Amino acid sequence: MRIATWNVNSVRQRIGHLLDYLKDVAPDALCLQEIKCVDGQFPRAEVEALGYNVETHGQKGFNGVAILSKRPFEVARGLPGDDADVQSRYIEGVIPTDTGVVRLASVYLPNGNPPDSEKYPYKLAFLDRLIRHTRKLLAYEEPLVLAGDFNVIPEPKDAAHPEQWTSDALFLPQTREKFRELTALGLTDALRATRDAPGLYTFWDYQAGAWQKNNGIRIDHLLLSPQAADRLRSVEIDKGMRGRDKASDHTPIRIELAL
Repeated sequence: MRIATWNVNSVRQRIGHLLDYLKDVAPDALCLQEIKCVDGQFPRAEVEALGYNVETHGQKGFNGVAILSKRPFEVARGLPGDDADVQSRYIEGVIPTDTGVVRLASVYLPNGNPPDSEKYPYKLAFLDRLIRHTRKLLAYEEPLVLAGDFNVIPEPKDAAHPEQWTSDALFLPQTREKFRELTALGLTDALRATRDAPGLYTFWDYQAGAWQKNNGIRIDHLLLSPQAADRLRSVEIDKGMRGRDKASDHTPIRIELAL
């Protein structure tokens, strides 16, 4: 089973890129973040024409997450734990397979900048909610994949120039500590389970020629439960998508699970 995640940075602006990716890579499931549209504005017909079932949790103008799957699936919208949170940042699906199910979540963690604003406590509180919810999901003892833009640089080697990020909410010690608390529940960082090399990035800023200089960071992750990690075959960063004209500043990353 091929599962990918991609912060598409406005699905209506990148619809051509999205359709090309679905045709060329043909993931069994794709998690999207920052679709930046309400549910009714998602280009559903074009995606469904390629054989995908579409479930969205949209929001006008920003945020918004989605799951596309070749198989029909059950869905739940929103991260539990704060009924007052109106930001669309989490959608969870249960996808049937020939041997059971895969539980898949598309996650768009808050950026948190500037750290001295209310945005950073919201980021940490969201992580706390995700930790609590993930603990419950792991109790099901089924293949679980948390996929998405976590807005966390886990280690210095996950940035081309980590010194440029020391005061950024993506790399602050408290952010990284919360991310470690999440993975310590028993989750495996799929990419780091297969390779330990530096220079593996999923995001390049639009500013200062970051793409041309390969000044990137790794903030898009696929975190696997033990039942999913045991079935991990491969991980690939589809870097070429970032080099396209009018590309998203993120590029897809995908895994293959033996299911």
